[in-house]
Amino acid sequence: MIGRLHGVLVERDGNQVIIDCGGVGYVVTCSGYTLGALPVGGELVTLRIFTHAQENKIALYGFLTPAERELFDHLITVKNVGPASAMAILSGGADPRAIAELIAREDTVGLTKIKGVGKKTAELLVVELREKCEALLLTWTASGAIRPAARPAGAGRPNRPRVVDEVVSALCAMGWKPVEAEAAVAELELTPGITIEALLRQALRNMPR
Repeated sequence: MIGRLHGVLVERDGNQVIIDCGGVGYVVTCSGYTLGALPVGGELVTLRIFTHAQENKIALYGFLTPAERELFDHLITVKNVGPASAMAILSGGADPRAIAELIAREDTVGLTKIKGVGKKTAELLVVELREKCEALLLTWTASGAIRPAARPAGAGRPNRPRVVDEVVSALCAMGWKPVEAEAAVAELELTPGITIEALLRQALRNMPR
């Protein structure tokens, strides 16, 4: 099982690249997002790899960022969405965050604008992945890096639980305006032991459609 490749990008052909690792060339299928961020060729690259082993072939799928690989891993758990379909979905959005936001917001109309995603698939993505995408968005920065879990001391409003500040921060990172985020968290039900994921779901239901 190949999980990572580090080598020289020697060739491009459509949505595939060849990575030379110690004299062995690996054919890797990538999304449009990853392809757009890769160098033209002749330079060292590192890709996270998903190995798809079938009876008659082995296919490698490559990802430049942890965020894209995380989202891919969730997409292929959805009924009728295999690795090739998942890569097509990843190629249909501006970046992994944009796709995760569509799912988290239950925006089936936006999802059907992605080539190859019909109404039924869009509905399945929302039903099966909404909560998982909400959780992913809590951990991502705009660039796909891991976001710090806690805000600096003194951040947020005084006398307000820090978890609420975390929800506001997550909503803003998803593209909502600060005033909209503050309005949404004003109605949160802060029950004992409630998780940040549950609070984010509450807040998203309060956001304007």
